[in-house]
Amino acid sequence: MQELNQSAVTEFILLGFAPNPRTNPLLFTFFLVFYLLILVSNSLLITIIHQDARLHTPMYFFIGVLSLLDVCYTTTTVPQMLVHILSKKRTISFARCVAQMYIFLLFGVTESWLFSIMSVDRYMAICHPLRYKVIMSHWMCLLMVGICAAYGVVGGLCYTFFAMRLPYCGPNEIDHYFCEVPAVLKLACADTSLNDLVDFITGFNVIVVPLSLIVIVYANIFAAIMKIRSAQGRIKAFSTCASHITVVTMFAIPCIIMYMGPGSGSLSNNGKKMALFYNIATAFLNPVIYSLRNKDVKKAFLKLMRRGRASE
Repeated sequence: MQELNQSAVTEFILLGFAPNPRTNPLLFTFFLVFYLLILVSNSLLITIIHQDARLHTPMYFFIGVLSLLDVCYTTTTVPQMLVHILSKKRTISFARCVAQMYIFLLFGVTESWLFSIMSVDRYMAICHPLRYKVIMSHWMCLLMVGICAAYGVVGGLCYTFFAMRLPYCGPNEIDHYFCEVPAVLKLACADTSLNDLVDFITGFNVIVVPLSLIVIVYANIFAAIMKIRSAQGRIKAFSTCASHITVVTMFAIPCIIMYMGPGSGSLSNNGKKMALFYNIATAFLNPVIYSLRNKDVKKAFLKLMRRGRASE
């Protein structure tokens, strides 16, 4: 009987945002512009880091990986959302829903752990500057990113497997603009208490643990900074950490509320708004924050522009 119920739902309907013929074109234009800006800004930042030899350092390597994850992260959900805004048919097959859920979580969990790796990089640069280049070698950076990706693979599988093993026998309307775990679980025709426990444990390991590591690392960084005698030196050291702390805060708080807060599955419209924030807004703001606050990136950008004009 459970197998029959599971096969009863072959597709889901993504309700997305309230359909309105008058506002849909405006909503479509707004999100399309945002998405294009995300693609352009992150791709430009990756290009600048790749082209300028002065930016071939561990810090900028991780920033480049972050930009790549942001592009993949948003591409998993936004193009489909744009199509559904203008289309009357807002269906997604069961298999595509599972794939979207997993890929979204894969990149999201990887990014969550990447933030903790970036904090370790800042710790080594500020607290152990003489050994920094030796410890944070290119192979070590690749290994760290590989570990983050491994956490993404395992974390995404845990969320997706336990969510999609439940029977879904109707209704099939997901009150969201993509297949996100809390929204999909509301449609399950079975007790989801085990899923709530699994989601909390998984969320603790992929959100709280890396966030706790970041807090511990920055506590040590700030203690080291306060020992610097020069006020200018302290300001410079703080400024190198400010950008990272900003993007971590924007990403982590909505994720904790969405995946670990009590009653997270019933957030409805608030859940969609928070998903927009950590799925779209942070992907747009990350390259802006890292470029506007960084003199090296500005210089590399101007150099790239001059090279482009000279080639013309």
